[in-house]
Amino acid sequence: MKKIQLTLIQIDNYGPWTITPEPRREAELQILQAELFTELERQFGSRKGLIFPTRFDNMLAVTNGISLDEHRIIQQAINERFPVTVSMGVGAAQTPYEAQIRATLALQRAGGSRSAERRGVLMGACVGGSDEDWVQVAHMDVNHSALITDSEPVYDTHLLLQRIHLALMSALLKRNALVFYTGGDNFMAPSNGLSEEGLRTAIEDVEQALGVRLKAGVGGGRTAEEAAHLASEALHEIRSGETKESIAFEFEFQNPLSLKG
Repeated sequence: MKKIQLTLIQIDNYGPWTITPEPRREAELQILQAELFTELERQFGSRKGLIFPTRFDNMLAVTNGISLDEHRIIQQAINERFPVTVSMGVGAAQTPYEAQIRATLALQRAGGSRSAERRGVLMGACVGGSDEDWVQVAHMDVNHSALITDSEPVYDTHLLLQRIHLALMSALLKRNALVFYTGGDNFMAPSNGLSEEGLRTAIEDVEQALGVRLKAGVGGGRTAEEAAHLASEALHEIRSGETKESIAFEFEFQNPLSLKG
């Protein structure tokens, strides 16, 4: 059974830490969050994973192929370098939404995010074997976004992109996929189990609601790195005019649960 593996990374006791012994400077907190995300992306990325920010004190990583022992190594490196510790919950399932539920529940069993006793725990279970690893990713962007950027006030453009992000999140969550904003006019969606028809319908709903046009490259492979790379290649086919379709596909191998199969 093909599964995606997600890891929830959560800063331990972060809220109380930000005001102890007194409220810390906002710039200090933002620097910590940015540097922590950068180091986690470096650590997981070197192992073919991919991490996305949610609330910055909570992050989700696609971690197929990364064992619990490797998670511990990453965790120890973070906990030794930063003034805060992180705990991790790992979950695997046929869809990203279910995987993040399992990762969340695994971590919650170890204690609350504001618990002073919970420090640097690692909970949960990985995919059973490499033959079960499968990551499907949709890389989406906005058609002709440069025209919007060059003709509209910057905050208006920012607001439009946030509205698109929220609309994509809502549309794809109904189909058990997750969506993350990755900068510029780009969005990336771990989307195991999402069919071509389901993706096309979700995109069309967003386009009709907001008056924009979107395109998507979909990639699939054993790791997040491979799936994201193939998704970007598929998106490039659309951008370069190699295909007239608004959705294109690239897979590492034929997966029985893929969009095309």
